[in-house]
This record gives sequence, structure tokens and C-alpha cells, in this order.
Amino acid sequence: MHMSNIPPRHAPLLNPQWLERVLTIALMLLALVTRLVPGPRTIDDAFITFRYARNIVHGVGFVYNPGDAVLGTTTPLYTLWMAILALVTRSENYPFLALVTNALADAASVYLLYHLGRRLSNSPLVGWAAALLWAISPMSVTFAIGGMETSVYILLMLATFTAHLERRTFLTAILAALALLTRPDAALMVMLIFISEVKTRITNPDSLRSVLRGLRFTFYQSLPWILVLLAVLAPWMAFATDYFGSPLPQSVFAKSIAYRLPPEAGLVRLLQQLSVPFFESDVFDAGGLIRMVIYLALYLVATLAALRREPRSLPFFAYPLLYAAVFALANPLIFRWYLAPPLPGYMLGILLGIHQISNIKSLTSDLAFEIRHLIVGLVAVIFAATSLNAWTLEPDHGPDRPAPKMAYIQLELLYHQVAADLRPQVRTDTVIAAGDIGALGYDTNARILDTLGLISPQTARYYPLDASVYVINYAMPPQLILDQQPDWIVSPEVYIRNGLLKEAHFEAQYQLFETLPTDIYGSNGLMVFRRK
Repeated sequence: MHMSNIPPRHAPLLNPQWLERVLTIALMLLALVTRLVPGPRTIDDAFITFRYARNIVHGVGFVYNPGDAVLGTTTPLYTLWMAILALVTRSENYPFLALVTNALADAASVYLLYHLGRRLSNSPLVGWAAALLWAISPMSVTFAIGGMETSVYILLMLATFTAHLERRTFLTAILAALALLTRPDAALMVMLIFISEVKTRITNPDSLRSVLRGLRFTFYQSLPWILVLLAVLAPWMAFATDYFGSPLPQSVFAKSIAYRLPPEAGLVRLLQQLSVPFFESDVFDAGGLIRMVIYLALYLVATLAALRREPRSLPFFAYPLLYAAVFALANPLIFRWYLAPPLPGYMLGILLGIHQISNIKSLTSDLAFEIRHLIVGLVAVIFAATSLNAWTLEPDHGPDRPAPKMAYIQLELLYHQVAADLRPQVRTDTVIAAGDIGALGYDTNARILDTLGLISPQTARYYPLDASVYVINYAMPPQLILDQQPDWIVSPEVYIRNGLLKEAHFEAQYQLFETLPTDIYGSNGLMVFRRK
């Protein structure tokens, strides 16, 4: 038989590698869709970043109030990126620019979660499950459409962990530096990566000589990595020190002194989140403590198994636990977006733990493989269902598009309304005092006296306040208003109920302009006062 008579052999149309790529790309597209469909539902704090970016574009400087060089944002890289996008696109629709940026960042994070899950489990199904759950996670989507830097920070964090895992030293350093410029708490990740490097160099941890030799060797080996990290950070550090007087954000200091919290508040909030990473509480109302114990046990199982296979995965698995521990000890007011960074690693760890314990060794390898993947797939479907249950097709406020229930912007809409009412009354040199400055400052473009102190350092000397002034965790300092004499005051009633509203001097100097109905934070309306 002649060779020409042999029919050609064709590769199967749906080979496994091709199918794997298609499914991964489909999950990345799902992440884009689940963020673009709701549209912008911008959170108040994001408007602070947008106003900084707008002032940069207009040549006013890296400032919130013109002439006041105060670093009131913790995300300089994201701020500069917004300014660059506005210049390139010639658009000042910052909520939309942020939405597109965050949607693309989350799509990339979905790929990295797939990649990490596949590598750490040797199963594409675990990677797909993690990618799916992050693509539709209400926590992820809310802050992507909310305009916050969270999506970009999580992308840089996952990329840094991946580069470290793959021994791409210089790329790890560059990504870690960019993450630090996006959020200062990336310092926890940098510390863990350095510890991982030290651990791999110590051959005998029981010997002091071996430990010291490992530390010395690690220092010399890590010196290029450290130099690259510092080289990326150096331009910003030099600029910020010269321009603002310090590279440390004023907002971090302000939040540390203005809020009044019980010592266990941060711990309780974080433990609550550890029990509902997939928003199970909307479906299973009880059993939060039991779920948390089960999830942490699964996470520990996954961590031990992964460290045996990939010792360099230590930073990835240690980060969610260290993050929770540090924030619980520091006990800041836990804003919702503070809960997002440890979540992708925690979710993947739970799935890896399920994958690990569902390996039934008494069965044949093929049957064990099928059962293992059936269990992981079933759990992923259940978690996906509980996550989707935390969405709503018709939100009761804001854009009438499907969105996570937690993506509420009722207070922001009230501030937009106040800004519209005040716009004919104010100029750029009019001073408005407020505790929530984002939407109000962005819309009016007036000078803002920030009674929390994020962009107004003079506020700090009025804290701490007497406990009797607080109704909730924040109160506006009465003496600040009486001393500074702003033209307007905008505040939820609850911020001033036990303080400013009881001051006779305030009543003599200010008159009520309007009150917008709301019970947010237990308020009796959003109140607007004008100086007489």
C-alpha cells in the first residue's frame, strides 16, 4: 500500500487544551459582563480619588483643595492612572473610566485565580471554580463598579504571588512595588514574600548557625530584589516627601483618631466575613460559626498540602490570615472594601481544601478522580448559587440594572442631590464642611473642610471627642465648626445630634437650609446649614 493512500489523521475538534482555554476565556468574559452590565454605582470614597485626578488633569496639582498639598488618598498609583486615562481619552467621566479599568483588572484576576488553582491542585476544575466564584462575587463586583482601587490592588497582589511562585524575582519586585503604591497594606504581602525567601534558604532550622547563614545568604540573594523594589518606589517617595512633606497619607492618621470603636469591633467584623465568603447567610441564616470553623479547617488542609507541593506558596496562603490578624489588632473602622483583598485567596483555599479531603484512596484511581471532581464541581455550583442569590435584578435605587444587593449608594445619591441644590449658591472658594466629602466635593468643586480630617490636617487637634458626643462611631467636632466658620455644613443628623445641634453658638450663627429624608446610620435626615 502506498503512503498516499492512507487517509490523513485529524486532531479532535475539541481537544482538552483547546477546551481549557475556551472555558478560561469564557470566565474572563463573564467577569467583564458582570461588571459592565450594572454600570457605575460609585462609592463616596472613590469620588475623592476622582477629584484628585481631575485637579491633576486641570493643572491644579496633586491636591484636593487648590493650594493645600495634603495627601488625602491612600492610592496614588490609581489616582495617577485615572488622570492618565482622562488625558489620553479626553474624557472626564471618571466613574466610567474606573469601571472599565476595574472590569479589565478583575478579568485578569480571574485568569490568575484559574492559573493558581490549577497549579496548586493539578486540576483545572479547581482553577475554574475559583475563577467563576470571583467573577460573580458580590464583594468583587461591588467595588469594581464602585470605582474603588480594590480590583487593581487585588490583581497586582495575585500577580505578585504568582511571579514569586514561579521564581520571577525582578517581576515580583516590580509588581510588589506597584501594589504598595496602590494600597499601603501591601506591605504585609512584601513581608511574607521576604519570609518565604528566608525559609527556603535555611537548611536546618534547629541550628542557630544554619539560621544565621540562611539569613545572611538571603540578604545577599535578595539585595537585587530589594533594590528593584526601592527603585520603583523611589520616584513617588521623593515626590511625596517634597510635595506633601511625607509619603504617608494623611487619611490613615485621620481615621485612626476620629472614629470611636469598641476594641473587638474589627475582629468581629472580620470573623463575620470569614463565615460568609460566598454570601451564604442570605440562604443559610444560621450556622455562621460552624461554617467559619469548617472553612478555616479546609483552608488549613489546603495550606499544608500546598506547602508540601509548592513551599513558595507560603505567602499566598499566609496573607489572608495575616491580613485578618493585623486588621483585628489595629481595629480601624472596617469599611466594606477592606474585606475584599484576602477574599480571593481564602476562597481558593477553601476549594483546594475540599479537593484535598475528597480524595478517597481506597477507590480505583479513575473512580476516585471522578468522585473528587464531582464533589468540587457540586460545591462550586452551590457557592455560585448563593453568590448569585446576593444579586438583585432590579435595585431599589440607582441605575435600574442587575447588581449586587450590597452595592448600595443611597447616601451618595443624597449627596448628589444636595450638591445639585447647592451648586447655584456656591463658588470654588465657598467652604463646605462635611464628614463625607466624596460626592459632595466632586460635584460642587467647592473648598471642603473635611471634619473627619482626610484632607484637612487642622481637624486633628479637635480629636479625641468626649464619648458623650458620639451616637454611632463618628461625630463631627463642634468646636471645629465654631472656630473655622465654614459657609455651609452638610451632615447626617446622627453626626451632630449630641454635639453641634446642642451648641447655642451654632444656632445663633447658622440656619437650616434643607433636610433630605433618610434614616441612614440611624439619622433623622441629611441636614444642610448655611451661615447667617
